Amino acid sequence: MNVLTVDYRAPDAAARFTESLRTTGFGVLKNHPIPQELVESIYSEWLGFFDGEDKHQYAFDPAKQDGFFSTAISETAKGHTVKDIKEYFHIYPWGRIPPALSERALRYYELANALAAELLGWVEAHSPAEVKQRFSEPLSGMIAKSPCTLLRVLRYPPLSGNEPEGALRAAAHEDINLLTVLPAANEPGLQVKGSDGAWHDVPCDFGTLVINIGDMLQEASGGYYPSTSHRVVNPTGEGRFKSRISLPLFLHPRDEVVLSERYTARSYLDERLRELGVKM
Repeated sequence: MNVLTVDYRAPDAAARFTESLRTTGFGVLKNHPIPQELVESIYSEWLGFFDGEDKHQYAFDPAKQDGFFSTAISETAKGHTVKDIKEYFHIYPWGRIPPALSERALRYYELANALAAELLGWVEAHSPAEVKQRFSEPLSGMIAKSPCTLLRVLRYPPLSGNEPEGALRAAAHEDINLLTVLPAANEPGLQVKGSDGAWHDVPCDFGTLVINIGDMLQEASGGYYPSTSHRVVNPTGEGRFKSRISLPLFLHPRDEVVLSERYTARSYLDERLRELGVKM
């Protein structure tokens, strides 16, 4: 499996990036327009937040799915029985955000959302005509003014040695949405499953962006763009004693967007949230 690292500024960036998505479900961008100092400042600020007690004032709202999700209520990946070893905070522009942390987080949300719209344009431009015909509207239009696009500030805590047997920081799963935009985390661990069944490390040089396809794009494209399984493995050595911060932006269409004859974006999302055990 060859997940390509593509120079965002290169003349053939759109074609090479889309080909990597089509063949592996993943692509990596370097020299992209999101400032690394913004990402690093968010990592630093939110590590402090997760280490404190104020986070419990923002306990998640089951109806809105915003706020703080503790390790006790975090996701159980579809097909698994053990919860992931993680805690996280869901950020929507309309939702609750700690005031001292909102400015940079919302700035990142805006920049990453704009870049993602451009990348969806790349994908559509380099799709075969028969795939384009499946899209109910332009891919970048599906996310325009969407209140559903989610920024998750994700913390994998240091390992205690008392984790349940078989628990991983993130068990093998596929994302729900159209595309996920992810700055390289402060620690390694992200892997993607190849067609050979083996697990491969995703390139994660600090300062790059990892982008992967979600199930909604797979559904909308009739399977042409694969939503591939990925996971975050538990660290070994000194890495066991470190937190891992991650900042995925999950690009979601507006609720009413038609993905296929079977699903709208909302019906698909509700089905998956029930499978994950975070919605009744």
